[in-house]
Amino acid sequence: MRAFLFCLILTISAFAMEQDAKIYVAGHRGMVGSAIVRKLHADGYHNIITRTSKQLDLRNQRAVLQFFEEEKPDYVFLAAAKVGGIWANNIYPAEFIRDNLAIELNVIDAAYRAKVTKLLFLGSSCIYPRMCLQPMKEEHLLTGPLEPTNEWYALAKICGIKLCKAYNRQYGTHFISCMPTNLYGPGDNYNLQNSHVLPALIRKFDDAKNQNLPSVEMWGTGEVKREFLHVDDLADACLFLMNNYDGNEHVNIGWGKDISIGDLAKMVQNAIDFDGKITRNLSKPDGTPRKLLDTSLINSLGWHPKISLKEGLKQTIQTYRSQKENVRR
Repeated sequence: MRAFLFCLILTISAFAMEQDAKIYVAGHRGMVGSAIVRKLHADGYHNIITRTSKQLDLRNQRAVLQFFEEEKPDYVFLAAAKVGGIWANNIYPAEFIRDNLAIELNVIDAAYRAKVTKLLFLGSSCIYPRMCLQPMKEEHLLTGPLEPTNEWYALAKICGIKLCKAYNRQYGTHFISCMPTNLYGPGDNYNLQNSHVLPALIRKFDDAKNQNLPSVEMWGTGEVKREFLHVDDLADACLFLMNNYDGNEHVNIGWGKDISIGDLAKMVQNAIDFDGKITRNLSKPDGTPRKLLDTSLINSLGWHPKISLKEGLKQTIQTYRSQKENVRR
């Protein structure tokens, strides 16, 4: 492991972004993309290109190639993806693998053809095996079977990592990848049909409090553990890697601590001040038993998260309540 980290640490980026660089953020309306745009503006980068999905369908190869030929961005943050929780991954497996593969291939190939200086591809911690050793290290990729409830999304993200490595090897590009843990914060999806666990819990407890319900249902046993990172911390890490890392291996981004879903539910319950009970629906799947990332690499490069789960949860609940009618889609 020490030799592995040493080799990666040597690959410090020689492509720090200039303040006037032309930067394309793919997926700028999503939770991750919008956080990256906020961070770019905050750090003085204002030459930012964005397109909505109606303006540019990233699944359309011809349209993507034309966009890159016309705009010629210097840097690309590839945050666009079809995302969802356990329910959505189970119901729409073909869409999850098809759409994500198309987006990745089209953008990465177009970036190479347009001679983009550097690209950052965002993946997910679900790329690691279901029964992976904990905490999960970068070299654990492809060492065991994936979690069945999200394997289609995971396979697409693994292909994105490999695409970046293949283009670097054959064409000498500078395409890097990062794998964030479970995210939360502004711009999250609170639709109970396809949201992730934390926004789903926030909505359930807030609804229950407002409607004076006696209980809130939690999926599964509550015993599985998850790690959570505020999306603004992820955006900070993305800019850090774009300016400071040029390695060929993907980089884990996380908080470095995890929490059981049962304890998370209690934390949300207390933050929302809900007096009812928590019930467990054991007919619903738990998913992967544990997902904790080893963040030794990015920490050794000098980056650390700043927003604790307690503080981030408080901010997120305030944002949800102030924008409830807009975020409950």
